[in-house]
Amino acid sequence: MTFAQRHPIQDVCILVTDLEASIRFYTEKLGFELKHRAPGFADFTGAGLTLALWERSHIETHADVRVPKGSASAVLVAVRLDNPAEIDGLYADLRKDGVTFVKPPADYPWNARCLYFHGPDGETWELYAWLDGGAPGKVAP
Repeated sequence: MTFAQRHPIQDVCILVTDLEASIRFYTEKLGFELKHRAPGFADFTGAGLTLALWERSHIETHADVRVPKGSASAVLVAVRLDNPAEIDGLYADLRKDGVTFVKPPADYPWNARCLYFHGPDGETWELYAWLDGGAPGKVAP
């Protein structure tokens, strides 16, 4: 069974230039409820999957992920895996299938093991699994 048939997309992330303005827009104008807030990042609950915002400068600095030059794409599609070991296994499998990665899997300060790559039109993909302690930045209801 192939990657896309085994691992559902969990989040759609918009790579933004002004995180605070985007948070105000999605909460005040569209009614999303803030779920997590961390430096350079926020996500929301709504009907369906998670909508996330990530400042371009933050992902560029901390994960070496850049929106390719000349690309209008500012979308990050995130797939959450059950555990960090799955990240390493998928890295090996997808590499054999010819996927080119930003860099090998790594652990990041937001408490996740992540792996990044770009699709043919510059869209960014993130495969992630929470490390011990789970998702940081939970916002009280």
